Amino acid sequence: LLVGSVNPSPAADTEEGFTTIFDGKTFTDWKTSIDNTNTWKIEDGAFVTRGQTAHVFYNRDTNAFKNFELKIDVMAEPNSNGGIYFHTAYQERGFPRAGIECQGNVSQTDWIKTGSLYGLCNIGLTPCKDNQWWTQHIIVSGRKVTVKIDGKTILEYNQPPVSLEGRGKRLGQGTFAFQAHDPKSVIRYKKIRV
Repeated sequence: LLVGSVNPSPAADTEEGFTTIFDGKTFTDWKTSIDNTNTWKIEDGAFVTRGQTAHVFYNRDTNAFKNFELKIDVMAEPNSNGGIYFHTAYQERGFPRAGIECQGNVSQTDWIKTGSLYGLCNIGLTPCKDNQWWTQHIIVSGRKVTVKIDGKTILEYNQPPVSLEGRGKRLGQGTFAFQAHDPKSVIRYKKIRV
């Protein structure tokens, strides 16, 4: 699903210096993967995962984000797993191969919890609670990624210099995406601003 561009929300609805990139009502400027097209819903101003694994990608200025600050209000139901990808690119099926995932997981069995940079810098505890909104704030500056939850820094990751092999998840540039991990996971993403 791809629809034309939309104007950012009025200034009263945004934080100073941030632009809202989701209107809370439509998929305008967002594109879902085609593997499970019925997974993503919009309810009460939020993207909601309800179904099989699928992703929704920001589809405007798709390669524009290198150094940025991204804030998202997130809520997970018990035993749910999700993620926020950055420096990624649209992909029709499967988990995104490009970019880095910032985990959203309070109580699901995966030990890697909310705020982790999945596979790069993993934390086993989370300051979040199921069924309560939190603000996940991702800051990328050069080779440094900072993740804050409700204003508190929970990790700082400094990407090492590129190895000769060049393997693994690397910072670069790209767009954003949200993950619907599995049919039992219900995650909400709203007030998306950059």
